[in-house]
Amino acid sequence: MKFKALGAEFIGTFMLMASILGSAFYSFAAPAGAAGILGVAFSIGIVVMAMARSIGHISGGHYNPAVTVGLAVGGRFPYAHVLPYIAAQLLGAASCCGVFSLIGGGIGGTYAANGFGDLSMLKVGLQGVFVIEVVMTAFFLIVIMGATRPGSPAGFAPLAIGLALTAIHIMSIPISNTSVNPARSFGPAIYAGGEPLAQLWVFFAAPILGAIIGALIYNAIETDD
Repeated sequence: MKFKALGAEFIGTFMLMASILGSAFYSFAAPAGAAGILGVAFSIGIVVMAMARSIGHISGGHYNPAVTVGLAVGGRFPYAHVLPYIAAQLLGAASCCGVFSLIGGGIGGTYAANGFGDLSMLKVGLQGVFVIEVVMTAFFLIVIMGATRPGSPAGFAPLAIGLALTAIHIMSIPISNTSVNPARSFGPAIYAGGEPLAQLWVFFAAPILGAIIGALIYNAIETDD
């Protein structure tokens, strides 16, 4: 494995986390007015699109442990590289939260952590949050595998993936604050501590399960016709 690939995964996940923290806190408190859910969703989708287009060729542009696991299950990524990729992604997200903790400026005690119950905008319980995370991550993997299939139009994969992630956030921010990415949940939880850290297991288990399901579904329906 090339260390450049791990560096690209670190940078991509760092910027994904930055898009969440920046749009979810600073733009909400800005005098010009809050960005709102749409602003946050588009911030994340645009950053992932940009990272995938600019440095995605170095590492494959996962920026997400669930995506890495899902692609391995789907036969698109070697199992031997899964753990190093996940380590780089977790470190990227945690490092970003560390930088934003130094910036301050109203970032808040939860660092945009995911959660159920009182940590959910709509106070959705564990079952609802688990289900939405599984379903949304499965959908995300289907989009990723379809957009990056051999013979697909060159250069369009980042657009499809970024727009899918935007839609996922619009649908699920009110429910779970949208994870679909264990690294995105890991960084805020370790800085927030308390209940976000206690609930972190959900945002590893559900997205990874969803990614595996999505990869299996895509391989089952894919056709050469």
